[in-house]
Amino acid sequence: MHVFTDPENFDAYLSGFLWILKLTGASAVCALVIGVLLAAMRVSPVPVLRVFGAAWVNIFRNTPLTLVIFFCYFGLYATLGLSLAQDLDLNIYWLGVIGLSVYTAAFVCEAVRSGINTVPTGQAEAARAIGLSFAQTLRIVVLPQAARSVIAPFGSILIALCKNATIVGTIGLLESSNVMKDLINFNGDAVIMIFLVFAGTFAALLIPTGYFFGWLANRLAVKR
Repeated sequence: MHVFTDPENFDAYLSGFLWILKLTGASAVCALVIGVLLAAMRVSPVPVLRVFGAAWVNIFRNTPLTLVIFFCYFGLYATLGLSLAQDLDLNIYWLGVIGLSVYTAAFVCEAVRSGINTVPTGQAEAARAIGLSFAQTLRIVVLPQAARSVIAPFGSILIALCKNATIVGTIGLLESSNVMKDLINFNGDAVIMIFLVFAGTFAALLIPTGYFFGWLANRLAVKR
């Protein structure tokens, strides 16, 4: 543990995980919004929307995340000139959020759609019978029940997103993978300890998260 007793190393270590948490939080919110919209499209009575939602899910679920992140940097930024901030690190951060969000939204969409399928068809038919539009039926009747059915899958998606956030380091963002590399380069005699500390931090963060979502899913489960 002598590596992390150095204040400079410890600050770099904390900075790396702070970046990951920031990436995870921003991407989770964006992915949730996009994913719910995509799920609404996939169950929409409008054929064009259904095709668009299905295409999004099939493309991003079958594309490696590394390629998506690389496209955000080399395609959107380096080639098309998309700049979201003046500061390079901040710009890469937002490019990372875009990549993680559009990729994770495909998984959120399928989780929400599976939750929608658990709602009895009769409830949607009754809502339409009393004059509610498709959007109102989805928002008032279907989605509140579907959300309670997909809490556990959401937890799994959030855990995967947190781990996937480390991939943003491939386009140069200063986060845990780069910090770990630097620590190993300057502390070759403590490689195993560095790996254990980083792995332990992820485990300490994500294992309780999994148990929490499992408990919440049981607590809010719809009794049918």
